[in-house]
Amino acid sequence: MRPGLAKFVLALWGWRLSGEAPDVPRYVIVFGPHTCNWDLLLGMLAARGYGIEALWLGKETIFRRPVGAFLRRLGGIPVHRNRPGGIVGQVVAAFAGADSMVLGLTPEGTRRRASHWKSGFYHMAVGAGVPVVLVSMDRPSRTITIGPALVPSGDIRRDMETVRAFYAGTRGIHPERAGPVRLREEGDPATGTPA
Repeated sequence: MRPGLAKFVLALWGWRLSGEAPDVPRYVIVFGPHTCNWDLLLGMLAARGYGIEALWLGKETIFRRPVGAFLRRLGGIPVHRNRPGGIVGQVVAAFAGADSMVLGLTPEGTRRRASHWKSGFYHMAVGAGVPVVLVSMDRPSRTITIGPALVPSGDIRRDMETVRAFYAGTRGIHPERAGPVRLREEGDPATGTPA
C-alpha cells in the first residue's frame, strides 16, 4: 500500500499522522499503548503512511496453512519461543543479516492491562546496535505520533524515563487496559529496589 492511500484510509477513520520517520535504515518501533485488536491494523496503516515497511513478530503456529503465506506478505516473522537464544536472539540475528530492517512491536505483549512492559524491544535494540523509535496512538486526539530515534545507552532506567516522557498523557482506544510504562528490570518505583 502506498503512503498516500494509507493516510487516506486513516483519515476516513478520523485518524491523522504526526511527525516523520527517521532517516535510518534499521530500527525497532515501539507502538503503544496496545489496548485493542484494531491497534495492529492502525499500526500497519500508520507505518505505510510514514513510508515504513515494518515487520512484526508472531508465534510460529499462526503462520501455518492456509494463512501463513499471507501473514508473511504482510511483514509477519514467525518466532519460535523455545529455541536457544529465544526471541531476542532470533531478532538480533535477523538484524545482523539485514542492511535495512524495521521491526514493529507492542511491548505490553497483550491487549489486557499488564503490570509492566516486556523488555524484549530494549534488549533487541541493544543487541542489534539499532535505535528504538517510539510511536504513540492517542485516541482522544485521534493522532498517531512518531518520535525521534532513541539510541539505547544501556542505562535502562534512564532510557525508560525518556520513553515514559514520550507516552505521558497518551490514551489508547481502551485506556482502562493500559498499564504503566515500566520494565520489570527497573524494579519497584516506590522503593527503587530491583524486581
